[in-house]
Amino acid sequence: MQGAVRTLLECIGEDPDRDGLLDTPSRYSKALLFLTKGYHANLKDIVNNALFHEGHNDMVIVKDIDISSLCEHHLMHIGYIPSNTVIGLSKLPRVAEVFARRLQIQERLTKQVAHAIMEIIKPQGVAVVMESNHLCMAMRGVEKASAMTLTSCMLGCFERKSKTRKEFMHSVGMNR
Repeated sequence: MQGAVRTLLECIGEDPDRDGLLDTPSRYSKALLFLTKGYHANLKDIVNNALFHEGHNDMVIVKDIDISSLCEHHLMHIGYIPSNTVIGLSKLPRVAEVFARRLQIQERLTKQVAHAIMEIIKPQGVAVVMESNHLCMAMRGVEKASAMTLTSCMLGCFERKSKTRKEFMHSVGMNR
């Protein structure tokens, strides 16, 4: 990978052997591996048996999860209605992080998180809403820094029952 970074530097007219850039191929390679570590993460290891059979059947929401992906900074809201099994609350942001740390578009990321949670805990339903500001829209192209992109994925009872979906959307502040 370091050779590829050297080539990129040369392609933009830089000298990778000059002071200030000597360690750049190594540093950039390490940074890219960190930013894409989701490709190497295992969801079973992330969840680490943090599933609890509590008989809880009411909505659980983890709100305002900071997500950073290679596209920009996002907020994600995750809700689910258990079928007796709940997951450790910290595991929901960790599941989201697995998919955010990949080359990604917002629409796919939203769906991947929802489907993964559905598969892991098999709840009555899962709702994922993502709010994002994209640097690609702010700094180039249309150059609209204040544009907000919202995506959602509703599965199970959140998809079937408008009352459940509305309760979730209200709880995460999406009833504006």
